[in-house]
Amino acid sequence: MFLRYVFPPHPVGFIPKEKLRGYVDGINPVSGKPLMPEMVEALTKPLTEEEKNPVIEKRPKRPRLLPPDTEENLYRLFIENGWTDGNPIILPTEERVAEMLTGTDRDPQEVIGRMSVTTHQERLEYTVEKVAVIAVMAGCRPEHLPVLLAIAATEIPAFPSSTTSFSSMIMVNGPIRHEIGMNCGLAALSPFNYANSVIGRAWTLMSINFGDARPGDTFMHSLGHPINYNNLCHAENEEDSAFEPYHVEKGFKPEESTVTLFRGWNYNGINLGPAKAMAEALKRQSSMGRAGTFIMDPLVSAHLKDEGFKTKEELRQYIAKEAETFPQMINFIVVGGQTNPMWALTDYTPSITVSIDEWIPKTGIKKDEKPIRMPQPVLCKDGICGI
Repeated sequence: MFLRYVFPPHPVGFIPKEKLRGYVDGINPVSGKPLMPEMVEALTKPLTEEEKNPVIEKRPKRPRLLPPDTEENLYRLFIENGWTDGNPIILPTEERVAEMLTGTDRDPQEVIGRMSVTTHQERLEYTVEKVAVIAVMAGCRPEHLPVLLAIAATEIPAFPSSTTSFSSMIMVNGPIRHEIGMNCGLAALSPFNYANSVIGRAWTLMSINFGDARPGDTFMHSLGHPINYNNLCHAENEEDSAFEPYHVEKGFKPEESTVTLFRGWNYNGINLGPAKAMAEALKRQSSMGRAGTFIMDPLVSAHLKDEGFKTKEELRQYIAKEAETFPQMINFIVVGGQTNPMWALTDYTPSITVSIDEWIPKTGIKKDEKPIRMPQPVLCKDGICGI
């Protein structure tokens, strides 16, 4: 669509009413004309022939391959073109991408989605092969590719082009968590797990390259967000939770593998206390309309069961009533190593939960002969830690 735009000065949030009134009575900072007459004209003036027959702008496709060069020059090229997150990457050579593609049976040229971080740009198309390129850049192995393809197929970027500094979260459920060595226990949200790190980073690189995120053009976060680097990527601790797994709650079978994407603003610190304390914390949370996802250690879920909450739904109804909000705006996920009954309140809300299984090869997850695994944390159960 060819839209007529009229621009007031910016920002408009938390600005005194008198100043906002001045915006209305004042000048469009882009055109230099009075704002309101220009708005009335935009709404009432007949469409021009150009507006009736808009030309759809198509950006030129990027070449599939870059000319050969030294590793140092190519690495510099990726950085200077804004194709990375600024951290070191693995250069996606043809050989490395071909190896990555062994992680799925799907046709490399199959188009699986289109993405944009903003609404005013063409949504760029991407294939299975392009996701494999991103996977190589992020440091992934073929075993991680099914998770990344499931994420890519949602067409959801890790961050939108809002002036608000949004962030995201990735959570994996089901058997694939253990197959690819994801961490759902001790230090699951810390930088001590290979799979959590590279999967989380790959979504950011997809958003930069497929979503075409460019600061000042398509990406307008005022402060930005450090969580954008890894997107709080983790798996849920289904085995130690006193409640049913998140994906089962959403209608999937326990033996299915899924990935859930969340979006919000804040990860509001670590807390202690029973259900009443959780409700009080949510009531104090003003952002996102008192929506919240509680990330709780398995010990917390056990204590809540002891309080009398047999299901997540009973807990949700109680907290919603106490916090004066809607039950459907509250979610619970269980992550952690049982060293302390702590929980974190976030204002993240779930965007989508999708199956990973359709992206897994018929012969099963493609693993290296010796899969790459970081040291496993010491398990802590039954009140015995570090032994």
